[in-house]
Amino acid sequence: MIADPDSPEGTKEVHVKTWNNTVANLTLMALGSSAPEILLSIIEIVGNGFEAGELGPGTIVGSAAFNLFVITGVCVLSIPSDEGRRINAIKVFAITAFFCVFAYIWLVIILVAITPDFVDLWEAVVTLLFFPLLVNLAYIADKEFCCKSAQVGDAGEENAEFGLGNRGEVSILPASANKQSVVEILKKMGNRPDLTEEDEARIATALISKRTPHSRAWYRINAIRALTSGHKLVPSVNEKQAEILASLEQGEDVGSTVSLGIVPGGGYKAVVEWAAGSTAVLERDGRASLVLLRHGNIDVRVIVRIETVDGTAESGSDYKHIDETLVFMPGQTSKEIHVEIIDDNEYEPDEVFFVRATMDPEEPAIIGNRPICQVTIINDDDPGVFEFSKPSFVFKESAGKALVEVKRLNGCSGKASVMWQTRDRDGKGAAVEGRDYIGGSGELEFQHGELVKTIEIEIIDDQEYEKDEHFDVLLTGCSDGSKLGSLKRTVVTILNDDEFKGVVSRIVNLTNANLDQISVAHSTWGQQFTDAMNVNGGDIEGATKLDYFMHFLTFGWKVVFALVPPAQIWGGWLSFFISLMMIGILTAIIGDLASIFGCLIGLKPTVTAITFVALGTSLPDLFASKTAATQEEHADNSIGNVTGSNSVNVFLGLGLPWTIAAIYWTAKDTTFEVPAGNLSFGVIIYTVCAITTVVILLLRRTLPALGQSELGGPTVPKTVCGIVLMVLWFFYVILSSLQAYEILDAKI
Repeated sequence: MIADPDSPEGTKEVHVKTWNNTVANLTLMALGSSAPEILLSIIEIVGNGFEAGELGPGTIVGSAAFNLFVITGVCVLSIPSDEGRRINAIKVFAITAFFCVFAYIWLVIILVAITPDFVDLWEAVVTLLFFPLLVNLAYIADKEFCCKSAQVGDAGEENAEFGLGNRGEVSILPASANKQSVVEILKKMGNRPDLTEEDEARIATALISKRTPHSRAWYRINAIRALTSGHKLVPSVNEKQAEILASLEQGEDVGSTVSLGIVPGGGYKAVVEWAAGSTAVLERDGRASLVLLRHGNIDVRVIVRIETVDGTAESGSDYKHIDETLVFMPGQTSKEIHVEIIDDNEYEPDEVFFVRATMDPEEPAIIGNRPICQVTIINDDDPGVFEFSKPSFVFKESAGKALVEVKRLNGCSGKASVMWQTRDRDGKGAAVEGRDYIGGSGELEFQHGELVKTIEIEIIDDQEYEKDEHFDVLLTGCSDGSKLGSLKRTVVTILNDDEFKGVVSRIVNLTNANLDQISVAHSTWGQQFTDAMNVNGGDIEGATKLDYFMHFLTFGWKVVFALVPPAQIWGGWLSFFISLMMIGILTAIIGDLASIFGCLIGLKPTVTAITFVALGTSLPDLFASKTAATQEEHADNSIGNVTGSNSVNVFLGLGLPWTIAAIYWTAKDTTFEVPAGNLSFGVIIYTVCAITTVVILLLRRTLPALGQSELGGPTVPKTVCGIVLMVLWFFYVILSSLQAYEILDAKI
């Protein structure tokens, strides 16, 4: 439990990750992702009467080759040429890269040099013990117990900006949103009239999810669910939300001001409103001329409906009714509307009617702050008296603008103007010009017949919770012939952010609800079956034809694996072991199918293992690594963990079954036989190619011409390196296959 001022109880429950990232990747993650290869080796040996087979070891080496060569090559090519991804935990990578090569050199040593074609018990046990040695050395490197570095990763600073905490071995899982993180995101979005609270929550969810460091397990799970059209771990966003999200990620200003209709890049809706909220006309003038303005996005065609509405003046006797549509063509910013006034030569008091502007919701525009213009029919030749309409005005800080009305009384003949200025007040609660609002001075010009004009003063929305603040607006002078009235000063009050706090609270709740929906661990058994039986886990709106097709193909498997207990039961351990058991059953079936398939098409077990079986077990890693490469700031989760996984494949995938078999044969006073032949040849080819790959990555990291990053960089070097890495895999497969069919006579 931690303190939470936003919770009614004052506290909230959080999940704390206690596993170190490096240790988790090399133990639970490696065991889970490599379980098919490991279990295939164990099942094959036990099923063969504790005699060595070719399918298990071949799959391990073939999977390692695909992981290191193809996945690394794809990740190198997937990064744009103007970007790069470097491995952040370089010390951990150095340890795992060494063992990635040493593990296979060790296989050659024990199969060819020490005890050719046999594996003694001590050799099998030492192979297995290299696994905890690797984990401990990687942990020491990760914690920098030796050769400490003062380097601070950028990811931590970036996450801290959004209130998500720094990257480390203790973090809150799943990702959660608090008011601080949501306020920071809302600040970057600014005032957007085209966004609902649900839109803002979706964008906040997506941004927090992207900014939250994910483990390799997260990417692997998401890749598998994408392949099977399951419940994705990424929030779905529509086209508009995705555009804003991309701008936020690039640090662009995506905010707009409602009252001004400011449209960066022309991407938002236009704003249509009357130039003045009120105007007047002499009855003898015969017509009232009104101006309709369009600002904001002026590059679109907008249709507006104009209609008169009776007040004290009646259509037919005082004016002629209009009901028509106006079209703003691209580039047009104003339209003039004329309403005919009927002069009946009879005495009447001043009368009013209204002209209303409306539009279809589908139009690429919105009606602004002045949707209605009041028209007064008068008979007065005086230029008028100016004063504020009220002694005080109240606006909320989130409104963006203070709209202060100035009235024109006792006449409206001809043009007239009035001067104004703002002034800070003294004492407690005073608003400060430049910090709380953008003040200054200006002049309002009233055209002939205009009765009301508005002073627009920008309010600085710092989106912080603060007390009410005040400042004054003064009328300081007017044009010749006109006068100032008695109300020459008004007080503008900026209210606190109670409404904003309510909005933030609602968006925080919506965001957390969205984050819960994409959480791995927080689902019930019933929810697992619901997600399994629905395409995209129930997100039908975001489903494509391919999603429906893959859902149809994998429906049975998804329902069967929904039987695995949810990860929240017993801290996830029950789910872990039940998953391994089900993977073991599935692996046994796949092993038999692979053998049968190889026999049907005439492939030897070794070739079947390094091609079809290895590809089947490694494809999820390929999609996971590619996604991690494009989304992560560093290359650790894309290629940094491949070397560790390849090492674990040998130490557990061969060390464990060989230890079991060696114990069995030692108990029978004999030695466990493992023919070196094809296995040792393939291992040697892999080792040579693996050393080449590590050298390429080292050169890419150090040479400026290659971009000084493992992934991405300049187009030509990036393309050449990516192709070379994938050619290494074809080289390994072809040579290993030729050796298996004895076309290539290479004696080890």
